[in-house]
This record gives sequence, C-alpha cells and structure tokens, in this order.
Amino acid sequence: MSSEEQGMLNGQLYNVYSEELTPKYQRKDHLLHQINFPSSEINPQAKLKELIGKMGDNCYVEPPFFCDFGTNITFGDNVYCNTNCIFLDSGKITIGNRVLIGPRVNLFAAGHPIDATVRNHWLGVAKPITIGSDVWIGGGVTVNPGVTIGNNVVIGSGAVVTTDIPDNVVAVGNPCRVLRKITDQDQAEWRVKEQAYIKDRGPLKQPIIR
Repeated sequence: MSSEEQGMLNGQLYNVYSEELTPKYQRKDHLLHQINFPSSEINPQAKLKELIGKMGDNCYVEPPFFCDFGTNITFGDNVYCNTNCIFLDSGKITIGNRVLIGPRVNLFAAGHPIDATVRNHWLGVAKPITIGSDVWIGGGVTVNPGVTIGNNVVIGSGAVVTTDIPDNVVAVGNPCRVLRKITDQDQAEWRVKEQAYIKDRGPLKQPIIR
C-alpha cells in the first residue's frame, strides 16, 4: 500500500492526484466502464464483485454505479443498491446485512480542507462511513464523511446525513434528524400485513437478488 493511500485511509491529508494512486484510478475506470457499458459477453455483476473490496452473498447493484476506488467498499449479505449511486470511497465505506439503498444515493467518505490555500494544492481528507444492518436508505440521500448509521434505521428520501444516527429510528431532512423511534406498534402493524400477504400468496422464500 502506498504512503498516499495509507494516509488517505488513516484520515490524513493526501494528494488526490498522486501518481501513486493513478493505477488504482485506472483499474476503477476500466471496471466501471465494463459495468456501466457492458458488452454482450460481460456480466456486470461479476465485474462488480471484482471492483468491490468485499461483497457478501446475494448482493446486487443496479448500473450505472460510480465510485473512487471500489476496493474500500464492504457489502454485507443481502444488499440491494439501486441505480445511479455514487460511493466516494477514499475513506472506507462499510455496509451491513439486509440493506436497501435507493436510487441516486451518495455516500461521500471523501472531503477537502476548509482552508482554500491547502485545498488548492489538490489535497484531500477522508473519513469512513459505516451503515448498520437492516437499514433502508431512501432515494437521493447524501451521507457525509465520518457518519455512522445504526441498525434498523430508515433514512427518508432526500436527507443529508451530517451526524451519526442511532439504532431503531426514522430520520429525515436536511440536515438529517431523528423524526421518531421505530416502535413495537410499527412492527406489529407491518407483520399483520405480511401475514395477510402470506395467506393470499403462500409462504415467503428468501429472494435471490438477480
């Protein structure tokens, strides 16, 4: 691992256009072109597994998809990511199990210095993003560097998440804030609807995401 990459992943200043990082950008560009503009001989999901640092079982990403490197992204099991998402993984992006990510979601683990003099030397700084399990992130959400989203969370469409979000809540808005807790009543109401679905259409099976 290069000194620039190590500094980047450690939250230190790094040269965004360092020659040391060029091969990683080139690898990412090559794979994303195959994913977003596949030929008939190419399986985009197989190329995604090659791009992403670690991908669990039964995951699917709808192209087009965009990222900084890909190698700093971790998917748990049963993750679905809708179309036109942008994951800037100069910092590590870690996603748990059973996570639904809506279209046009931005996970921005990359940032720049506030001071313009430093910023104008193409120096960047990154902070990791962590998303727990059993999370639904609505369309058009932006998650900023350094944010942790807990388990069993719903983030409403269009939210801009600038601070950590605790477990078991619905959070919305810009800046994103906790709207309310997810309650036993919520669970009871939806499980009644689920039972009605099962009665009408038969037992549920674990879906295989395309």
